[in-house]
Amino acid sequence: MRELIAYAARRGVTVHVAHLPRPYRGFYDLDRRRVVYDFDLTPIERRVVLAHELGHDHYGHGCEDDIRAERAADVFAARLLIDPERYAELERLTHDVDAIAEELAVTPELIDVYQQHCLTRLRGVTYVRARMGIGQWHHRSAYA
Repeated sequence: MRELIAYAARRGVTVHVAHLPRPYRGFYDLDRRRVVYDFDLTPIERRVVLAHELGHDHYGHGCEDDIRAERAADVFAARLLIDPERYAELERLTHDVDAIAEELAVTPELIDVYQQHCLTRLRGVTYVRARMGIGQWHHRSAYA
């Protein structure tokens, strides 16, 4: 979490915690350059929600309700939080999404996003795009 908060600070984004009404888990305020996440989230959920909201900052998304913007923020979070080498190691041991998520300290939903958008499976071989670490995102203008 510290690494994510430091990343946010380097980007000029402040991070806040509040009690949010259901079903909101977090949001990104483009005008104020701030992320707010729900007080009641588990530590893993906080990590994933913060990474997702930082994806909105990365892409300059406003508060519009756009499925493509949400998907891009999910993929950003997956690429930011999931180390491909560690993922591959775990996938060799199990295909249980819940077990992999627990080991990687992310949600099962984020594992699903990672599997759908960050992996390519060809003829029984799985290929992964290189992970973009927190310090590397500032070099990219958009997710390819």
